[in-house]
Amino acid sequence: MEIALWTAQVALALLFALSGVLKSTMSRKRLLETGQTGVAAYPMPVVRFAAICELVAVLGLILPRLTGIAPVLTGWAAVGLAVVMAGAMAGHWRLAVTEHRPAEYRNVAANVVILAVCVFVAAGRL
Repeated sequence: MEIALWTAQVALALLFALSGVLKSTMSRKRLLETGQTGVAAYPMPVVRFAAICELVAVLGLILPRLTGIAPVLTGWAAVGLAVVMAGAMAGHWRLAVTEHRPAEYRNVAANVVILAVCVFVAAGRL
């Protein structure tokens, strides 16, 4: 179980580190061009805030368990990322339904998988 949890934590950390860096540095136009279509549903300050939350959560996924200092924070970081994924699912769903973009349903499905991994880590670490 420990190996599965660490594998999930590292995978989430890599995914959200990339996402956080992209969303905190790129313009809306560039994000849309690179496939980050979910940003279309939210104002850029919200996107930037989510990016910062993702980057802080990346640290929380790895450092507490690695150092042994406040290891419960790893589970809470996963909970925070689950909240971010719920917002991402809502944004993609809204684009799929209101703007009739069927391709967004695939993004919703990907968000569900990532959310499930977040829940797995949260449940295993809290």
